[in-house]
Amino acid sequence: MGKLPSLTLVIGGAASGKSDFAEHLVIKERATRVYLATGQAFDDEMADKIARHKRARAGDGWQTVEEPTNLKGALSSLPAGAATLLDCATMWLTNLIMDGADIAVETGELLAALSQVRGPVVIVSNETGHGIVPDNKLARRFRQEQGQLNRQLAAQADLVVQVTVGLPRVLKGALPGDDI
Repeated sequence: MGKLPSLTLVIGGAASGKSDFAEHLVIKERATRVYLATGQAFDDEMADKIARHKRARAGDGWQTVEEPTNLKGALSSLPAGAATLLDCATMWLTNLIMDGADIAVETGELLAALSQVRGPVVIVSNETGHGIVPDNKLARRFRQEQGQLNRQLAAQADLVVQVTVGLPRVLKGALPGDDI
């Protein structure tokens, strides 16, 4: 394998540059690249965003796998040695909540599946704890579940990087090479 550890978590606020930074880490790995996308196009704006992302990666060596909920299955079918970008845990959690899934069971399966992947995985996730307390039950549940998921991912990860205004700050581990 390459320079990246088995599991990296890249976390930050919305539009902070975390996905760009995570892509950079995977590209520098110089391995087969898999983009594991969890977003779903429920409206025109999201459909346009997904199309833009696909066009940006086209011809750049990415294999895209779209899987909104079954990350256990998607991770278990990855080619050995591939560097995988899972973008993002926040959309995955949203999809599960909207489907009425058991979040604790799904999270346990995700963590177990991540430990079995035979190549580095970089997960992108949103930090939701820096804002105000949401005004409704669903939003408060989401914020709580996202915070818990992020903590569990960070505990399992060898490298945790927070990205703010496009600038990375290592919270755990060390960046490979000159990726600062």
